[in-house]
Amino acid sequence: MAAKKPLKNEAKKTEKKKVGHSVPSTDPAVASTSAKPKAPSQAAPAALKRAAIEVQTEGGKIWSHVRQKWLVETPEERVRQHFLTVLTNEYGYSIEQIKEEESVTGRGSGQARADFIIWRTPQDQAEQKPPLIVVECKADNVTIQAKDYHQGDHYARMCGAPFFVTHNTRETRFWRVRKDKMPGYIEEIENIPHADASDKQIEELIAKLRTFKEDEFAELLHQCHNVIRNREHLDPAAAFDEIAKILFIKSWVEREMRRKRQRQNLFTADWLDSQLGENPLQELFRQTKEGYKADRIFDERERLNLKPATGREIVRLLERYNLSDTSEDVKGIAFERFLGRTFRGEIGQFFTPRTIVEFMVRMVEPKEGDTVCDPASGSGGFLIRFFEIVREQILADADSQYQQFAESLESKKLSAKAKADRLREKFDEIQKTIDQTRKGSRLWNLANRCIYGCDANDRMARTSKMNMIMHGDGHGGVHQHNGFINVNGIFEGRFDIILTNPPFGANVEPTDVVTQEDVAVPDEEYERCAEVYGKAYKDAHAKVKAAVGKPIASLFELPKAEGKVRTEILFIERCLALLRPGGRLGIV
Repeated sequence: MAAKKPLKNEAKKTEKKKVGHSVPSTDPAVASTSAKPKAPSQAAPAALKRAAIEVQTEGGKIWSHVRQKWLVETPEERVRQHFLTVLTNEYGYSIEQIKEEESVTGRGSGQARADFIIWRTPQDQAEQKPPLIVVECKADNVTIQAKDYHQGDHYARMCGAPFFVTHNTRETRFWRVRKDKMPGYIEEIENIPHADASDKQIEELIAKLRTFKEDEFAELLHQCHNVIRNREHLDPAAAFDEIAKILFIKSWVEREMRRKRQRQNLFTADWLDSQLGENPLQELFRQTKEGYKADRIFDERERLNLKPATGREIVRLLERYNLSDTSEDVKGIAFERFLGRTFRGEIGQFFTPRTIVEFMVRMVEPKEGDTVCDPASGSGGFLIRFFEIVREQILADADSQYQQFAESLESKKLSAKAKADRLREKFDEIQKTIDQTRKGSRLWNLANRCIYGCDANDRMARTSKMNMIMHGDGHGGVHQHNGFINVNGIFEGRFDIILTNPPFGANVEPTDVVTQEDVAVPDEEYERCAEVYGKAYKDAHAKVKAAVGKPIASLFELPKAEGKVRTEILFIERCLALLRPGGRLGIV
């Protein structure tokens, strides 16, 4: 006998009960009969007291677990309800500790409303004691501005909260309120307390939480460098390589922790000790190499060349900084400062000062759709700044598109639901264009089709890739290769912009010839480049292939006399040749 099918409304109610708080159907016939959840037994274990909540949507509406009602699903509301799941499921706060869209000035004020106000305990909330945290959420296509930080500070001060958060899914930043400072003084910190933090722990957090300071992190990296040199007796360059490996491990592990929404989201020495095996850091490096396999940063046979105790000490020193949560600007600048100090002072290589990079990049006026190349990329400074500026332009344009569309709806006679539906559709449409993981999106094209560089030094090419990853990506077009010779997407007549600070003072000897290794390209890579770049790539590759065994200088027009040729002469011609007609060149 066939099983009886549940009625439509019964099915709805059953589906909604999978979350910790009951979610009535939007169907009026059902909403009035939805049962409220039973209070958990006081003796129940903590893990059983509160099930994880989930975002629930239905028919253009989204369920508010705090307000216990359906709301119109605007993009802003969706951001808010998603972050509520983070506050409850990851930080452990209960719905009873949270108020949503709550006035911070008392009843009767419709202007100053915080997205979330969180109390230390449900009892504190019931007794109207000062809260612990204020949260301000913004839509994903809205770049959080300084005024949003100050608004959060203002709201937190008004209700006496020691912490506030500014959030959209593009970035989440944590702040503490300094009551010994004037309003408007804001201080960024690394995190907010979890729900089970004791009073003493919260006091310690208020006193000790520190932001990711560029100078501090750069100094810490230098300290790690010295530990490796002293314990392992490695030269400065080799010690740098080992730090780079651990930074990649740390970035990968913390990214995975965040992706899996683990409460433990820091790569700490204690967490490392809990892993199986005699040398778990070596195993994590293997997994990290696999995670970055497509980027070809590490050779498959490469190992972490540190004793387990040394590796653990480096992890311990770095553990208070979360590379997954820290903004690209901050950790990128810190990494650059460490690079400058290490390579300039101990390895003898110099990088272009950041102020010069900024001036030159601004001078050539990069815009979306421009392709850029640095044939002597070094640490990648020019390419990184190009990426940052054009990314800012794209995100600002996305913001503008959404705001203009929202304003255009104001003059139309639409219901709240119809307006929200259109806003949501437009929001999702724009979001797809700025999803960097989505092939063909504006940011994907910027990172994968517009930025190219190479450096003859293997260590510098890897450093450039790592520096770009620290700043938010764009590293896929960087190669370890002789800058005078075509490789993959780098060939004549292709670029709108060349920015470079090539090595001067050296010579190209007549015995420096184009080798088979210089032009060798795996069949799969050749086919990919031919598909992306077309006939121009095939012709450029054929040109250098025909030059195998000939002097590198024979590829150029300027050096007429026989004998050695200054590298600066060849680099100037190379840069001009790489430009397409009307291109812009900035060279030191």
